[in-house]
Amino acid sequence: MSVSRLQHIARIGVEQMGDLADSLADPEVLRLENLDTNILPPASAIACTRNAITDDDANSYLPFFGLDSIRQAASALVGRQSGNDYAWKTESLISAGGLSGILNVLLAVLEPGDEVLMTDPTYVGLINRVRLAGGIPRLVPLLPTPSGWQLDRDALADIDGKGVAAMLLMSPSMPTGAVFDADDWQALVDFSRSADCWLINDSAMERILFDERRVIHPASFHGMRERVITVGSASKEYRMIGWRVGWVVGPAQVIADVARVSITNVVCQTGIAMDAVAKAIEDKNDGIADSARELQARRDVILEELADFAVIPPHGGWSLLVDVSPLGMDGPAASALLLERGKIAATPMINWGGARCANYVRLVFSNETVERLRGIGDRFARALRQN
Repeated sequence: MSVSRLQHIARIGVEQMGDLADSLADPEVLRLENLDTNILPPASAIACTRNAITDDDANSYLPFFGLDSIRQAASALVGRQSGNDYAWKTESLISAGGLSGILNVLLAVLEPGDEVLMTDPTYVGLINRVRLAGGIPRLVPLLPTPSGWQLDRDALADIDGKGVAAMLLMSPSMPTGAVFDADDWQALVDFSRSADCWLINDSAMERILFDERRVIHPASFHGMRERVITVGSASKEYRMIGWRVGWVVGPAQVIADVARVSITNVVCQTGIAMDAVAKAIEDKNDGIADSARELQARRDVILEELADFAVIPPHGGWSLLVDVSPLGMDGPAASALLLERGKIAATPMINWGGARCANYVRLVFSNETVERLRGIGDRFARALRQN
């Protein structure tokens, strides 16, 4: 029997679909279930990593909170995005990936039973970490529209913030690709002030934006520097998944608490990876804009191919959702048919928010080329409209 803290920890679904797709060993299967990417990391980061393998200084537990180079680079990055200055020695630390950083932050700011405001749908891995830290997810809807997902600001205004200790937000969001506009962020910032709660900004994808959108950082709003904790990652923007490097930047007092959790949790980061991530952050040829354009092209192909299906367009990120309920089925049923009949690996969104998430399957377009995505409409039709 599982211990109580695991009672509400849900399966992600990606692990099951990934194993199933792997077992087929079929190169014709479109791998749209996971968040790997075939877009290469910055060349400077790869070269730096090669050099670090033979550097004895990189084979070390120390320094526990990350190399100076990456802490300085991460602090400067968050500073540029938010328009603030951060003292890297006291207001930043490095984590073993972004999600490790998020768990450390949650453990540092939550008392058992505290509520955490999150969007619905959202990545189930974030929901699980809130629960693992003793928090209770409080969901505010994202509304599907023909032009994309929109924050339900009316529903947000109706939420009593009395029990909310933190907000855990991501823009672009997984799995929807929803991007908060200035009015959305204003409403969210106002909620943070009214509830007197932390705003944890998962910035892992903040520059993977489509259709000429621009980054809006919540710490750029008046008075929010002392409320916002930014957690970043090299995995998505820099395409450095295997490096396992993330960062946490925020006010000194809370960073000191996050540091106490961090040294008790993972202890240290990947030594041979940190300088490489610092190089990537500082590299003017980081490839982020180019990769965003490539991902937008892949999104556009899918939207064109699936025009006859209920696809909600993403405004950024690596994934989108398809509503299969108009076809008289739920996400798990559609996912099974897509793999069996269409050779498409797609994850059902069970547990990725409220009950309505059962209506969706997720398509991740970060690891399949435009050429391979062409024809996906025929595959969908063959899988989901066959009698």
